[in-house]
Formats: sequence, structure tokens, C-alpha cells
Amino acid sequence: MFTPQGPTVRELAVQALSSVEHGYDLLAKKFDETPFRTPGPVLDAVTETLRPLGPFDRGLDLCCGTGAGLSVLRSLCTGRVTGVDFSTGMLAEARRSHPKATLIRADALALPFAPAFDLAVSFGAFGHFLPAEQSRLFTETHASLRPGGLLAFPLPAPPRVGSLPYWTLWGFDVTMRVRNALWRPPFVMYYRTFRLADVHERLTTAGFDVSLFPIESLGSREDGSPRCRLVVARKA
Repeated sequence: MFTPQGPTVRELAVQALSSVEHGYDLLAKKFDETPFRTPGPVLDAVTETLRPLGPFDRGLDLCCGTGAGLSVLRSLCTGRVTGVDFSTGMLAEARRSHPKATLIRADALALPFAPAFDLAVSFGAFGHFLPAEQSRLFTETHASLRPGGLLAFPLPAPPRVGSLPYWTLWGFDVTMRVRNALWRPPFVMYYRTFRLADVHERLTTAGFDVSLFPIESLGSREDGSPRCRLVVARKA
């Protein structure tokens, strides 16, 4: 799962016992060598699924981390692309890979933008927001988009109940809840708190029209349903 250039077990333990912000500051230089970075095939698949929905001018990578999503925006947007994250360390790494992008340190729950963007994307960040915070996150993103602008993100299908991936995610979330009950500061990262039905409702409440697109190149499950969908929320 980790390359030889990735973090050691000790480094991961220190990160896990830190706050979310400080943990990512510590992990930033080695983050792209971990399985937590969104894989290239997923980024490419999202790019090709979004392309027919354009054209797009200005783009925003929400919770950009080291900038994986900025490559998607650069492929799709004709105007300036912007990344926002609250980790200084992650932004520094994003700046190395995307020197021409505008990178801003800010909390996604208090975005400092007027309605300026035609496309906002996010990859792998929503587990850092508790269910009670997700409505505010979507409201802030809605306020940052121009009329007709899109918020888009991939959402994998949930694992089959009782399967190894199901119990792995369940065990991870339980471990994090125990950790946060016993240790401060908390490290918010849960895999089972971002469910499609809830997300659809919260996006709609925030003022979006929501559509789902199968990401066909990522394949299908045994029942024929897509392994991953692209959630596309349009500002009405």
C-alpha cells in the first residue's frame, strides 16, 4: 500500500495522534506516496466524465491537499484554477506541482470567495466533515459558484455488507471514534458518514440540482451497478 518513500509506521502514528491540520502538515511531504492520494485512473475517469458537461472557465479544488484535483481542473478549465486547503504543508506541496495555480489557505466551512467559479471538484476529503457540518460545507460551496456552476465529486459504491472491505471500513471508523473519545485534539476522518441519500438531501437543501453519472471506465459491480458514480450538483 505504501511505497518505500512513504511514511513510516511511527510517522503515521504521530500523525494519527495530532489534529487534522497538524497531522496533514506532518504527512505532506510523503502524502503522494500513500494510498490516501486519489489514484491517477480515478482522476482521469472523472475528467472524461466531466468533459461533456463543459466548457468551464474558472475552477476550484476544494480541500486540494497536494493538488491531485488541480490536474483535473487544468484539463477542463480555460481560466484560472484555484486550490483551497487549511494545511500549510499540503499547500506547499501543491505549489511545487502547480506553480501557476492560485493556492489559498482557508477553512472549507468558511470559504473566502464571491460567486466566482464555474466548476468545483473535491477528492477524498469529505470524510473529514462530520454529518452536521456537511450542509454548511455545501452551502459555502454553493455561494462560491456562479449561477449554473457545478460541484462534482466521485462517490464509490458502498461495499457489500459482510465483505472484507465492509468490515475494514467499519473497523476503521470504530477505531477513530474510540481514539477521539480518549484523545485530544480529535482527528476527524470517517468513511461511513458520507452516504449518497444523505448527501443528495443536503445538496438539494443547499440549493443544488443533483445528477448522478456512472463513471463507466471504473467498471461495474456484480449486479451491474457502477462501482463509482460522479455526483454533479448544479447551482440553480
